[in-house]
Amino acid sequence: MIKNIILFISLSLAIASCNLSPSDGDAVLDSEEIVYVPKTEYGIIVDSLFVVKEKVKKNEFLSDILLKYGVSYSTIDHLARFTRDTFDVRKIRVGNNYTVICDNDSSRRAHYFAYEINPYRYVLYNFKDNLEVTKGVKEIKIELDTISGEITTSLWNSIAGAGGDPNMANNLSEIYAWTIDFFGLQKGDRYKVYFEKQFVDGKYIELGKIIAANFYHGGDNNYAFYFEQNNQGDYFDEKGNSLQRTFLKAPLRFSRISSGFSNSRLHPVLKIRRPHHGVDYAAPSGTPVHSVGEGIIVKKGYQKRGGGNYLSIKHNGTYSTTYMHLKGYAKGIKVGKKVKQGDLIGYVGKTGLATGPHLDFRFYRNGKAINPLKVESPPSKPIDSAYITQFDSTVLQYRKFLD
Repeated sequence: MIKNIILFISLSLAIASCNLSPSDGDAVLDSEEIVYVPKTEYGIIVDSLFVVKEKVKKNEFLSDILLKYGVSYSTIDHLARFTRDTFDVRKIRVGNNYTVICDNDSSRRAHYFAYEINPYRYVLYNFKDNLEVTKGVKEIKIELDTISGEITTSLWNSIAGAGGDPNMANNLSEIYAWTIDFFGLQKGDRYKVYFEKQFVDGKYIELGKIIAANFYHGGDNNYAFYFEQNNQGDYFDEKGNSLQRTFLKAPLRFSRISSGFSNSRLHPVLKIRRPHHGVDYAAPSGTPVHSVGEGIIVKKGYQKRGGGNYLSIKHNGTYSTTYMHLKGYAKGIKVGKKVKQGDLIGYVGKTGLATGPHLDFRFYRNGKAINPLKVESPPSKPIDSAYITQFDSTVLQYRKFLD
């Protein structure tokens, strides 16, 4: 009897405690609403479906993949023939990811097939009703980071040694292409960069935009700040001068100077001294060569005992450039063709009188050869007066990451 009374009292207290109002004290715990979040792949809810994730194998074609999941030959043939405007299945590459979304039963019949063109772009095939093909882009998440280092051997090695993406070296060479001679980097030069990193599905995929940078070279700080004006982005120094110039510092990337401008150089083949009014850039055969400035091709030819395959570009009434010992020319290159700064014009070779693959690059002012390494090119596109206040604020904001 006593046990039953005690049990009754305990139950009564428990019930009473459950019925307390918020004003009755701390006995009531706030309830948490459980929100159901469905699992998705490429925007498709897949909770009730079976998902297969694989990589394209060597000698594996689209038919090899889809036939295993109940897609007929006729559907695959239609897909290959009539969806090329969206994506040509012949461009499917070994090692790229694909996903098959199918029935969650023994049939494993495909409802969708997604092929990843690259880490963030994909093409999706819908087999549920009529065949539909669409392209999509995965969400790219941006993280900001900084990297700094000092040159001991090369910029590439320095960035890799600091744990960065070596492609940063290419990006910096493009930003500073008009202001820093990357063939003349010296031990002790240093850099600091504030930049974007891109992630997809939690994995790093590639570098984003460089937001700001400082490259200490030749005893000077060289700042670069990304800024948009009139819906167009460009890089400027801390004073608002564009880093872009009339002429690039060099017609190719990441090589070495094997011979400089000279009035009396011992020729490596002829073994005699004669003027060398250009700069030789030693580089692997086939290295792309770019026009250092906008202009018109005025000469193109071959010199058997001289420059081999060569071409000359007239940039304006004062300046012209010549590119020699080319292995070949870019598509469409001919006399009279207009080229823009940075356009591909040819490839490094060793045609003519040359001991090895290199580019002999020559610069002329009013028809007289000048040292390409000493050409001072004026800046273009300064900050518009309407944007000066906004630009100064941008410099103040980002410079703290560089100093």
